[in-house]
Amino acid sequence: MMSHSLNQGVLVITVHDDPGIGGRAALLAHISGLVRGHKPASLVIVLDEPAAGDAAVSVVLRTHRLCGRFGLVMSVATHSAPVRRLLEAGADTGGIRLVIHARADTAIATATALTAAA
Repeated sequence: MMSHSLNQGVLVITVHDDPGIGGRAALLAHISGLVRGHKPASLVIVLDEPAAGDAAVSVVLRTHRLCGRFGLVMSVATHSAPVRRLLEAGADTGGIRLVIHARADTAIATATALTAAA
């Protein structure tokens, strides 16, 4: 369902498939465990095309709230314009802004550059 890598302080999690309503909690727990375990400087979540569904959007928004509590910058990348609009509309505006990209390479490069500059 997902894969991850850690490079120069940036944790990149790629969600390959939509978890469905029944898989949301498990996916969120897995992502939370990776964030807590790796303690990255930045997090990028990439939603592959099959993963760009409502359940995955819900997990991304919940992860954004978690990252806000840790003071962690989070980006998300998805090719789907409707999903990007849903993420913008649902993002927590009380903390660190959710950065939304159309391309994964741009999201990762930006997160890496910001982490290196910090």
